[in-house]
Amino acid sequence: MEKKLVKCNINGKDVETYVDVRASLTDMLRNDYRLTSVKKGCEVGECGACNVIIDGECFNSCIYLAVWAEGKRIRTLEGLLGPGGELSDIQQAFVDEAAVQCGFCTPGFIMTAVEILETGKEYTRDELRKLLSGHLCRCTGYENILNAVEKTMKQRLGKA
Repeated sequence: MEKKLVKCNINGKDVETYVDVRASLTDMLRNDYRLTSVKKGCEVGECGACNVIIDGECFNSCIYLAVWAEGKRIRTLEGLLGPGGELSDIQQAFVDEAAVQCGFCTPGFIMTAVEILETGKEYTRDELRKLLSGHLCRCTGYENILNAVEKTMKQRLGKA
């Protein structure tokens, strides 16, 4: 097994670890850093449960090699919590809108929502639906998830 040193920034902290060159970013984040919000769903980039933000853009970490993380800034759901462990506005909106059922898909949905919200743009409901379409939710909480993202977008834009 060939290993390579990967230095990156995860949730604001500079880290380094040796990883198997064949390992996915999902495996590195879960196994080496215990970031269990990064879920192992389909492992082929279809369900969105493993989504993380890399240098400002959402990626399916299951099909992103850990070695590609060299020098990157990575954010996971754990990185959204405030200094006292308080939920971010989008996390709170998921709670308020009952957008969490079993919770398995939730971290990936929230990370995609963060990418959407950080554009600072106002999207229509149909546009939001399309932007969130790369996720599978077995509990079919899609409407509540859409409500949570739309509510947070409007609050951030001062249109709530």
